[in-house]
Amino acid sequence: MSTITLHDALALRARLYTLIRAFFAERDVLEVETPILSAAANTEPNIESFSTLFSGHVDAGSPERWLRTSAEFPLKRLLAAGVGDCYELGRVFRNGEAGRRHNPEFTMLEWYRVGWDHLRLLDETVELVRRALAMVGRDVSLVSLTYGELFADTLGIDPFSASIDTLRAPLCNIAIDADGLQRDDWLDLLITHRIQPGFPSDRITVIRDWPATQCALARIRQGNPPVAERFELYLGSHELANGYHELTDPSEQRARFENDNRRRQARGQRELPIDGNLLAALESGLPDCAGVALGIERLLMCLVGVSEIQALLAFGFADS
Repeated sequence: MSTITLHDALALRARLYTLIRAFFAERDVLEVETPILSAAANTEPNIESFSTLFSGHVDAGSPERWLRTSAEFPLKRLLAAGVGDCYELGRVFRNGEAGRRHNPEFTMLEWYRVGWDHLRLLDETVELVRRALAMVGRDVSLVSLTYGELFADTLGIDPFSASIDTLRAPLCNIAIDADGLQRDDWLDLLITHRIQPGFPSDRITVIRDWPATQCALARIRQGNPPVAERFELYLGSHELANGYHELTDPSEQRARFENDNRRRQARGQRELPIDGNLLAALESGLPDCAGVALGIERLLMCLVGVSEIQALLAFGFADS
């Protein structure tokens, strides 16, 4: 693995930011800033938010505020307000996530394209990643697979119909606390422990058409089986980006938030406040759009070839 000095890491980050801003300026995508603190939280059970208490007067509601885990909700509110194509490059926060590839505070690039679907946005995401790689004199191949093709090609499993026992079998030699794990949990473990580590370092791997049960905030396309119109993009074994053909139905969005909280309750996690401002924006009319979030530190790790996220940070979690 490579090493990098602090100065060179900071200089590379600055060059990447310049490249990103030029990339979107060429395409007339507007850079915006949105709040880091919110009265609502991310209800996704696999993500935990940091919270803090406002010490001043609050006219109504709770003084508790949440550090954002992404800029998704306020960016969608801007789209509903008619701002058009936009992006944000900013800090986000994930509680409990610290390790070789994770820091609780990190930088995310998130952008939205009005009138696009996730596949058109995927092409633009690949182009941006390739531009970043060219900055350090690299190029890579591209493989794009559906979720079903990925499992069939690597494990010989149909992820949509396989039994839980079939999904567990390839993980039998890994110590896993199986208590409470659901079907999607086993599928995620197969990707992280059996599939993702085998992705070649000189390749972009795209996984598209995910199970409808893993739709997050993406639209579901009906079929046999129904699939979520979303993609994940990997560079080598690093997950870099997650994109959706965005859900615009406020009733369905509320139902998904409420289902998240039911899942949180079943896991013994705290139920979290739903973002009513986002739902109001959807009620007013979110345009047909696609959006994607890309982790900047993960991309920098790939550009340099380092295995520890701390190598790219001036101040990591332990010394911040």
